[in-house]
Amino acid sequence: MKKKIFVFLFDGFSDWEIAYLTPEIHKNQLFDLIYFSKDGNTINSMGGLEIKPSAALHQLKIDELDMLVLPGGTAWEERGNPEIIGLTKEIFRKSKPIAAICAATYFLAQLGLLDDLKHTSNEVTYLKKVAQEYRGEKNYSTSLAVTDGNIITASGIAPIEFSREIFKTIGLFDTNGIQKWYQLFKNGIWD
Repeated sequence: MKKKIFVFLFDGFSDWEIAYLTPEIHKNQLFDLIYFSKDGNTINSMGGLEIKPSAALHQLKIDELDMLVLPGGTAWEERGNPEIIGLTKEIFRKSKPIAAICAATYFLAQLGLLDDLKHTSNEVTYLKKVAQEYRGEKNYSTSLAVTDGNIITASGIAPIEFSREIFKTIGLFDTNGIQKWYQLFKNGIWD
Protein backbone atom coordinates (compact mmCIF):
# COMPACT_ATOMS: atom_id res chain seq x y z
CA MET A 1 0.00 0.00 0.00
CA LYS A 2 1.27 3.47 -0.88
CA LYS A 3 2.30 5.89 1.84
CA LYS A 4 0.14 9.01 1.91
CA ILE A 5 1.73 12.43 2.22
CA PHE A 6 -0.91 15.07 3.03
CA VAL A 7 -0.13 18.63 1.92
CA PHE A 8 -2.30 21.42 3.33
CA LEU A 9 -3.13 24.18 0.82
CA PHE A 10 -4.77 27.50 1.65
CA ASP A 11 -5.19 30.85 -0.04
CA GLY A 12 -1.83 32.57 -0.16
CA PHE A 13 0.33 29.53 0.62
CA SER A 14 3.97 29.92 -0.42
CA ASP A 15 4.03 27.72 -3.50
CA TRP A 16 7.82 27.75 -3.99
CA GLU A 17 8.41 26.24 -0.55
CA ILE A 18 7.10 22.86 -1.69
CA ALA A 19 8.29 23.13 -5.31
CA TYR A 20 11.32 20.84 -4.86
CA LEU A 21 9.49 18.41 -2.64
CA THR A 22 6.30 17.54 -4.46
CA PRO A 23 7.64 16.51 -7.90
CA GLU A 24 10.05 13.98 -6.39
CA ILE A 25 7.36 12.40 -4.24
CA HIS A 26 4.85 12.47 -7.09
CA LYS A 27 7.25 10.58 -9.39
CA ASN A 28 7.73 7.79 -6.85
CA GLN A 29 5.29 4.88 -7.08
CA LEU A 30 5.49 4.20 -3.32
CA PHE A 31 3.77 7.44 -2.34
CA ASP A 32 0.54 9.32 -2.91
CA LEU A 33 0.43 13.08 -2.52
CA ILE A 34 -2.92 14.20 -1.15
CA TYR A 35 -3.47 17.93 -1.51
CA PHE A 36 -6.21 19.15 0.78
CA SER A 37 -7.75 22.42 1.88
CA LYS A 38 -10.25 23.45 4.50
CA ASP A 39 -13.26 22.75 2.28
CA GLY A 40 -11.79 21.22 -0.89
CA ASN A 41 -12.59 24.35 -2.90
CA THR A 42 -10.15 25.96 -5.32
CA ILE A 43 -7.46 28.05 -3.68
CA ASN A 44 -4.88 30.52 -5.01
CA SER A 45 -1.23 30.31 -4.04
CA MET A 46 0.88 33.35 -3.23
CA GLY A 47 2.29 33.09 -6.76
CA GLY A 48 -1.20 33.18 -8.30
CA LEU A 49 -1.55 29.48 -9.09
CA GLU A 50 -5.16 28.40 -9.02
CA ILE A 51 -5.34 24.92 -7.52
CA LYS A 52 -8.17 22.48 -6.97
CA PRO A 53 -7.19 20.29 -3.99
CA SER A 54 -8.05 16.62 -4.18
CA ALA A 55 -9.68 16.53 -0.74
CA ALA A 56 -11.34 18.57 1.97
CA LEU A 57 -10.21 18.46 5.58
CA HIS A 58 -13.29 16.52 6.70
CA GLN A 59 -12.51 13.75 4.18
CA LEU A 60 -9.10 12.90 5.65
CA LYS A 61 -8.54 9.68 7.53
CA ILE A 62 -5.80 10.29 10.05
CA ASP A 63 -4.87 6.61 10.22
CA GLU A 64 -4.01 6.72 6.51
CA LEU A 65 -1.69 9.70 6.91
CA ASP A 66 2.06 9.06 6.82
CA MET A 67 3.12 12.73 6.93
CA LEU A 68 1.55 16.18 7.10
CA VAL A 69 3.28 18.98 5.15
CA LEU A 70 2.54 22.60 6.03
CA PRO A 71 3.87 25.21 3.59
CA GLY A 72 4.33 28.79 4.74
CA GLY A 73 2.24 31.83 3.96
CA THR A 74 1.17 35.01 5.71
CA ALA A 75 -2.05 33.39 6.98
CA TRP A 76 -0.01 31.68 9.71
CA GLU A 77 1.26 35.01 11.03
CA GLU A 78 -2.34 36.19 11.28
CA ARG A 79 -3.38 32.97 13.07
CA GLY A 80 -5.23 31.85 9.99
CA ASN A 81 -6.11 28.23 9.28
CA PRO A 82 -7.50 27.40 12.75
CA GLU A 83 -9.47 24.56 11.17
CA ILE A 84 -6.39 22.30 11.17
CA ILE A 85 -5.46 22.77 14.83
CA GLY A 86 -7.25 19.57 15.85
CA LEU A 87 -5.76 17.54 13.00
CA THR A 88 -2.25 18.78 13.74
CA LYS A 89 -2.49 18.06 17.46
CA GLU A 90 -3.83 14.57 16.78
CA ILE A 91 -1.05 13.81 14.28
CA PHE A 92 1.52 15.00 16.80
CA ARG A 93 -0.09 12.93 19.57
CA LYS A 94 0.12 9.85 17.34
CA SER A 95 3.84 10.59 16.66
CA LYS A 96 3.31 10.87 12.92
CA PRO A 97 5.66 13.21 11.03
CA ILE A 98 4.76 16.88 10.56
CA ALA A 99 6.88 19.09 8.29
CA ALA A 100 6.54 22.88 8.53
CA ILE A 101 8.45 25.56 6.67
CA CYS A 102 8.68 29.31 7.09
CA ALA A 103 5.60 30.83 8.74
CA ALA A 104 4.04 27.39 9.27
CA THR A 105 6.62 26.96 12.03
CA TYR A 106 4.83 29.81 13.85
CA PHE A 107 1.70 27.67 13.86
CA LEU A 108 3.55 24.77 15.47
CA ALA A 109 5.05 27.19 18.02
CA GLN A 110 1.60 28.58 18.84
CA LEU A 111 0.42 25.03 19.58
CA GLY A 112 3.41 24.41 21.86
CA LEU A 113 4.72 21.60 19.66
CA LEU A 114 8.23 23.06 19.37
CA ASP A 115 8.85 23.78 23.05
CA ASP A 116 10.69 20.52 23.80
CA LEU A 117 12.18 19.71 20.37
CA LYS A 118 15.13 21.06 18.42
CA HIS A 119 13.73 23.27 15.67
CA THR A 120 14.29 26.25 13.42
CA SER A 121 12.22 28.96 11.79
CA ASN A 122 12.82 32.26 10.05
CA GLU A 123 14.26 33.99 13.13
CA VAL A 124 13.81 33.31 16.84
CA THR A 125 12.92 36.90 17.79
CA TYR A 126 10.15 37.03 15.22
CA LEU A 127 8.96 33.54 16.19
CA LYS A 128 8.60 34.73 19.80
CA LYS A 129 6.74 37.85 18.65
CA VAL A 130 4.24 36.00 16.46
CA ALA A 131 3.75 33.07 18.83
CA GLN A 132 3.62 34.47 22.36
CA GLU A 133 2.82 30.93 23.61
CA TYR A 134 6.24 29.75 22.40
CA ARG A 135 8.56 28.48 25.15
CA GLY A 136 11.16 26.62 23.06
CA GLU A 137 13.87 29.24 22.61
CA LYS A 138 16.43 26.99 24.34
CA ASN A 139 15.92 24.42 21.56
CA TYR A 140 16.08 26.91 18.67
CA SER A 141 18.73 26.33 15.99
CA THR A 142 19.92 28.72 13.31
CA SER A 143 20.20 25.74 10.93
CA LEU A 144 18.27 25.94 7.67
CA ALA A 145 16.30 22.77 8.45
CA VAL A 146 16.01 20.60 11.55
CA THR A 147 14.44 17.23 12.25
CA ASP A 148 13.75 16.19 15.83
CA GLY A 149 11.40 13.40 16.73
CA ASN A 150 8.42 13.57 14.40
CA ILE A 151 8.81 17.29 13.59
CA ILE A 152 10.67 18.82 10.63
CA THR A 153 11.09 22.60 10.59
CA ALA A 154 12.79 24.84 8.04
CA SER A 155 13.49 28.47 7.37
CA GLY A 156 11.62 30.04 4.46
CA ILE A 157 14.89 30.37 2.56
CA ALA A 158 15.50 26.62 2.71
CA PRO A 159 13.06 24.70 0.49
CA ILE A 160 15.86 22.39 -0.69
CA GLU A 161 16.95 21.54 2.86
CA PHE A 162 13.29 21.15 3.85
CA SER A 163 12.81 18.66 1.02
CA ARG A 164 15.96 16.77 1.98
CA GLU A 165 14.75 16.32 5.57
CA ILE A 166 11.38 15.07 4.35
CA PHE A 167 13.02 12.64 1.92
CA LYS A 168 15.11 11.23 4.79
CA THR A 169 12.08 10.88 7.03
CA ILE A 170 9.89 9.09 4.52
CA GLY A 171 12.74 7.08 2.98
CA LEU A 172 12.17 8.44 -0.53
CA PHE A 173 15.77 7.69 -1.55
CA ASP A 174 18.67 5.94 0.16
CA THR A 175 21.33 8.10 1.85
CA ASN A 176 23.48 8.28 -1.28
CA GLY A 177 20.48 9.18 -3.45
CA ILE A 178 19.46 11.97 -1.08
CA GLN A 179 23.00 13.37 -1.06
CA LYS A 180 23.16 13.30 -4.87
CA TRP A 181 19.76 14.97 -5.15
CA TYR A 182 20.79 17.65 -2.65
CA GLN A 183 24.09 18.37 -4.42
CA LEU A 184 22.30 18.67 -7.76
CA PHE A 185 19.66 21.14 -6.62
CA LYS A 186 21.78 23.06 -4.11
CA ASN A 187 25.10 23.22 -5.94
CA GLY A 188 24.43 22.06 -9.52
CA ILE A 189 26.68 19.01 -9.04
CA TRP A 190 25.71 15.47 -10.00
CA ASP A 191 28.32 12.83 -9.25
